[in-house]
Amino acid sequence: MAQGSSSNRALVREASGMLDRFKYEVAQEIGVTPPENGYWGDLPARQCGAVGGHMVRKMIQLAEQQLAQQR
Repeated sequence: MAQGSSSNRALVREASGMLDRFKYEVAQEIGVTPPENGYWGDLPARQCGAVGGHMVRKMIQLAEQQLAQQR
């Protein structure tokens, strides 16, 4: 993949800003110091992966709660 292009983007354009804020919130919760300049490339892959993994866990938990409420 060419440098600077990203296939990792929000499917709903309006959610992009919220997902970014969510990423910083999760990073702080698990003790990862988020980059001040917004560039996550200087952090080790283990830390970035931990943030992403926790984000997915929280999103799945929210979806499960919403499904349970629909019953």
